[in-house]
Amino acid sequence: MIVLYNPLSTTPGKQPLPLSLMSLAAVLEGRESFRIVDGNLERDPGAAILEILRGAPRDEVNLLAATVMPGPQLTQAVSVSKRVRESLPGVPIVWGGYFPTQHGDTVLKSGPVDFVVRSQGEMALLDLLEVLRSGGSFSSVGNLSWKDDRGIHENPLRPPTPLEDLPDLPYHFVSMDDYLHTDYLGSRTAAHNSSFGCPFACNFCAVVAMSNRRWLAQSAERMERVLRRLVKSYGVDAVQMHDMDFFVSEPRVAEFSDRIEDLGIHWWGLGRIDTLMRFSDETFRKMARSGLKMVFSGAESGSDETLARMNKGGTASAELALELARRMREHGIVPEYSFVLGSPPEPEEDTRRTFEFIRRVKRVNPATEVVLYVYTPVALEGTLYDEARRQGFAFPETLEEWASGEWRQLSMRRGDRIPWLQPKVRRRVRDFERVLNAFYPTTTDRRLTGARRAVLRAVSSWRYALELYGGSYELRVLHRLMSYQRPETTGF
Repeated sequence: MIVLYNPLSTTPGKQPLPLSLMSLAAVLEGRESFRIVDGNLERDPGAAILEILRGAPRDEVNLLAATVMPGPQLTQAVSVSKRVRESLPGVPIVWGGYFPTQHGDTVLKSGPVDFVVRSQGEMALLDLLEVLRSGGSFSSVGNLSWKDDRGIHENPLRPPTPLEDLPDLPYHFVSMDDYLHTDYLGSRTAAHNSSFGCPFACNFCAVVAMSNRRWLAQSAERMERVLRRLVKSYGVDAVQMHDMDFFVSEPRVAEFSDRIEDLGIHWWGLGRIDTLMRFSDETFRKMARSGLKMVFSGAESGSDETLARMNKGGTASAELALELARRMREHGIVPEYSFVLGSPPEPEEDTRRTFEFIRRVKRVNPATEVVLYVYTPVALEGTLYDEARRQGFAFPETLEEWASGEWRQLSMRRGDRIPWLQPKVRRRVRDFERVLNAFYPTTTDRRLTGARRAVLRAVSSWRYALELYGGSYELRVLHRLMSYQRPETTGF
């Protein structure tokens, strides 16, 4: 019995479909017995996993497979994996996802995990199961890291599997109503992932290690077929496209937009600013007609020098972000920009310049959603990481430290243990965010009535105009009374 385990996500109650596990389920269907355990839905996922494994036939290969990201997912995954190992020491445990891909040695050295699958996991899992069944050599499994008495071994990566060669997701193995939510896009919003990887090499991004700058995509025809199935079978009226970069290929996006225009749905995706700016006006019109409502892009900084240190590549620049905000306003599509504040070596200056730039973006397109983070290293190389190490930053060396509350917050880019970022800078970021979110309330929070938005804007207007962000206790009280949700909480 194979247990596919999805640990607790960052937003309980808004859990999306566990797409990575569903991809594994798709290749296991018809080959292996398996069950899916979602830590967002199970009150005690460890108990649920143990019950399944204890009840499995003894002549089957038993395995616990988890997909793991830093933050709450990692914390729960460590606890559950330890519990399974203590109760069923003979059951192999394998982790996949971007955290073990980057920190495989730490996972294997200090935890109960036997195997790590780096990068794509579908074919690697099938190969691993065959070795466990036949008694072959683990060294034959591409993408696998494993341990024995001689130490930790890292097998070469196998050629990536084209997504067109993988089966459709088996939605019938889960209760889809648990994963359809009411949000800014619609009343039954689903999630889909139509590609793997990203062709760029931003040195603050963990996707680079997962895909090594490869981008594998489903065809527009395949995406249309999936969305029509979701609409027809499950009443879906909106879709979040969870690709790391949905908009890499303009012809694919244009054809997809044409194909789904008659569905009458809304959709959301992630894309690079410079890539989108190369799209024609006709493609933008097609996207708008197809129901594209919002695009998430990493604007990251108001400083071109910082963007260069991030290795954003292409033609990325602050001015281009302004131009895209203007262009999307013309087409009625909301830009959602994320910013990474406080990058070394001059975090105060970087933060100040980015505040000024965000104000310019809001003048160009007031509807722009703004998501703020403080810079926390994720990738293990690059100019920013080298500077962070020089100033005293170091990743944990054990899973226990990674799973601690302090590192859980850091993994969500909200922690305080950042050597180059002084407390006054962190406070200024939070103060600015509070005033910005009051003067420009998020459009994604459906509970904010027109009257509430007007109150927030009126109370915060003098602070925003005078750039007096500190000590905004009145806004803190208003946000609490209104249960205000930041864009990254209500967004996607």
